[in-house]
Amino acid sequence: MMSAIRQKFSSQADPRLLGELRAIAREEGRQLQAVLEQALREFVERKRSATPRAEVMAHFGASVEKNRRLGELLAR
Repeated sequence: MMSAIRQKFSSQADPRLLGELRAIAREEGRQLQAVLEQALREFVERKRSATPRAEVMAHFGASVEKNRRLGELLAR
């Protein structure tokens, strides 16, 4: 299996967050690079998905229902 081409980059992160990332890599016996790439991939996937979280939609629905009468009055 051929490995994917990688591009080097540099950045900065909160030391505690980076420490957590390193700890996860160590606990799972994986390279930091692999854990970081997984985290980036999951972040991008979540951001690109157009589906809001269920709890957000539940709060939105409750708010709409609570303020339905006001919405009707404002629509006139």
